[in-house]
Amino acid sequence: MKAADLLKIDIQSEIGRLDAVLLHRPGCEVENMTPRNVQRALYSDILNLAIAQKEYEQLYGVLSKVADVYEVSEELVKVLDKPHSREELIRRICETEDVMPYFDTLMTMTSAELARVLIEGLPARTDTLTAYFRNEFYALYPLYNFYFTRDAAVTLGNHALICRMANKVRMRESFIMDAIYRNSGSFDCSVVDANIGQPESSRIIMEGGDILIAREDILIIGNGVRTTPQGIDFMVDQLRANYPSGRHHVIVQQLPSEPESFIHLDMVFTLLDIDKCMVFKPLVMDANQYQTVHITIDDGKVSAIRPVEGLLPALKRLGMDLKPVICGGHDEWDQEREQWHSGANFFAFAPGKVLTYGRNIHTLEELDRNGFEIVRAVDFINGHADSVVSGSKPCAIAIDGSELPRGGGGARCMTMPLSRQKVNW
Repeated sequence: MKAADLLKIDIQSEIGRLDAVLLHRPGCEVENMTPRNVQRALYSDILNLAIAQKEYEQLYGVLSKVADVYEVSEELVKVLDKPHSREELIRRICETEDVMPYFDTLMTMTSAELARVLIEGLPARTDTLTAYFRNEFYALYPLYNFYFTRDAAVTLGNHALICRMANKVRMRESFIMDAIYRNSGSFDCSVVDANIGQPESSRIIMEGGDILIAREDILIIGNGVRTTPQGIDFMVDQLRANYPSGRHHVIVQQLPSEPESFIHLDMVFTLLDIDKCMVFKPLVMDANQYQTVHITIDDGKVSAIRPVEGLLPALKRLGMDLKPVICGGHDEWDQEREQWHSGANFFAFAPGKVLTYGRNIHTLEELDRNGFEIVRAVDFINGHADSVVSGSKPCAIAIDGSELPRGGGGARCMTMPLSRQKVNW
């Protein structure tokens, strides 16, 4: 494939008009769990796949109307069609997950079948006493969380950072994303894999849900159970190397370790427009024990690390004066309930044009009070709201969300933006 045919990865903000996005439809991997392994899968409950897929098709339908959609499974097949890339990926997976006896079996599968197995799981053979006593149904566990494509990699400018994730059950997601960006033949970007060269005990850990690109020169990173200080230092080093001139800023927001709905920064803070953001007020705006730290990088060197009084004031000093829209409205009970179901987790496909769950009615009411027109996803997909979405007024497209939120994420979690247009700040 010629270079001109490749999609150039280009992400400079959270809100620029979306040109291309990478998605993964939830499939049988989501159902390949039982109450016995639900916690290992990082779920708090078992999803009804049929309903989750119907809800997901609303997300897919909306995004396919506004951008080019790439699919993980199709890109993975392209990787596996290339003998060298196939062997490299399968060997890496087998060695890491200690299943080298299955290497030859995997290598003889068709690319489509192998892609399915790598995502949905590979049943174990019970042909040895060791395997019998191990009492595991799967040799390769299903990738239960892969429809949250945001977490395994980060696109920043023309770079793809492959994340070193907090839980081993998700490590294969990172390996697949690395192979897709390097070897699918679809994308033009440089790739840095944070997994390479790291011992198992390394504290370098980061996930994409914690990393927001506020502006070309501003990163906001959550520091919590899924992204460590060492992981943030790794990202700062990459930023210094990739941008050796000029001034750049990293705003670090500490996050609680509990409840589990606080696992990523984008569960409490997301950008909606040039001048608006969605916040979970108790953490982002109210007084609490969680620090906000401002790291300044000048000409490739860290020139200052200092505490600041909060995320919104720090951004305002950098020229981003954001009006907060309160997740759940102004009742503390509603705020907690709707944050739990990803009420703060928004995905912008253009400035002031966002995707969210329809179930969080108090959040939608708060959006309405802040000038957003609420549109049902099915109406937009069926062509009944095109003028609203293409118009100048901000709007929020609401997808059904009875099952998808039970997996622990929202619209931003389920989207990996590949290319956005520049924002006229």
